[in-house]
Amino acid sequence: MALLRYAFYMIGIAGFTWLLTWMEISSPGSLLFHVNEGAGDTFGTSEYSPVEIIQPFMLAICGLLFAWVARDCPTQRPIAFAFGGFALIAIIRELDYFFDRLVADNFWQVLVGVVAALVITYTYRHRRRFRIAWLRLWPSPGLTLIFAGATIHFGFALAVGHAPFWVAIMGDNYQRIVKLAVEEMIELMGYYLWLIGAIEYTFQARAIAFRGPRPAVAKRREGRQPKSKGRF
Repeated sequence: MALLRYAFYMIGIAGFTWLLTWMEISSPGSLLFHVNEGAGDTFGTSEYSPVEIIQPFMLAICGLLFAWVARDCPTQRPIAFAFGGFALIAIIRELDYFFDRLVADNFWQVLVGVVAALVITYTYRHRRRFRIAWLRLWPSPGLTLIFAGATIHFGFALAVGHAPFWVAIMGDNYQRIVKLAVEEMIELMGYYLWLIGAIEYTFQARAIAFRGPRPAVAKRREGRQPKSKGRF
């Protein structure tokens, strides 16, 4: 079953990415990586790009999965609550451009601060339960993929998408749209991993929550038995 899931992940990522690239190739400019808001807009924005628009929806799916785990898997609730809060923060950050234009400048930072404060407070108050839940889960394919996605998003994408880096490479031929396209596609790759990690985490949390408890006698018997030696 897990093998089929991972094959589906690979096919889904490849197919969706091919669709995005095919859109741009067949109709140049359709991905809207550079949109000018007016005559005074010298930088342009990529916030109207289909790549940017799909990212909050991917994060929302992650948040819904974490919400399900928090509701139906009590032993994993502290971790699910923290991850769900982080997904909400990421959604707010992705929509910062619209918050700044439609509500107030830097309003998104206030929202991020409120959500972060709630997540930190909850996690600190339930730190013992968080630690127990983490030890039950780690090592975990889901958590590994979430960590890999965060590394790509907050490490790799920020470094490679840095404007001076592309100015140094392209020199006088520098075009901001190239930098935006590369940065957004790398971020999309990170969100792919977050989504897959959230799905795998949900499967594992469900397995832990509905696993039948073992009798104490069986646990003691397992502790007395010598560990088998592997082939390697």
